[in-house]
Amino acid sequence: MTQLGFDDSKVNWYTVEGVEDVWLVVLDVDEKRRSIDVLFKFSANAKILLHKHKVPYRTFIIQGELRLYDKEGKLTEIRPAGSYVSKPASESPHTEGGGDIDVIALFSNREVEDVVYELVDENMNIIATLGFDDFKALYDAYGVTGGILTAAA
Repeated sequence: MTQLGFDDSKVNWYTVEGVEDVWLVVLDVDEKRRSIDVLFKFSANAKILLHKHKVPYRTFIIQGELRLYDKEGKLTEIRPAGSYVSKPASESPHTEGGGDIDVIALFSNREVEDVVYELVDENMNIIATLGFDDFKALYDAYGVTGGILTAAA
């Protein structure tokens, strides 16, 4: 069987100010179903900020492996390419990042009323939130055309 890699060269990745080692593209925001689909890319051998998932979500790993760490930095889980998980919202902060290559993962957030992610510091103080309106604004600003993500005109 031929091994094919995921070519993300046509994806226009966006960043969140103040958050390193992560890029994203909002693929869909469904106001009726209250769902948000986001394609994330995490740097290889790096960790993003501590955060909490405030809504149920599903993740499919497209490339690389997603490594998850608890708030003390201990590796707790590795999700390889091709893996799919469904998880509930959680108050347990964690960080995550790529393995030996950048990881690309689809996150499908469900039952979103307001906050999707809480970013926290080492003392578990909330330093920022990303919510439904934030993702909707990103989605409204950038379009998906023919499978290639491009900035809106």
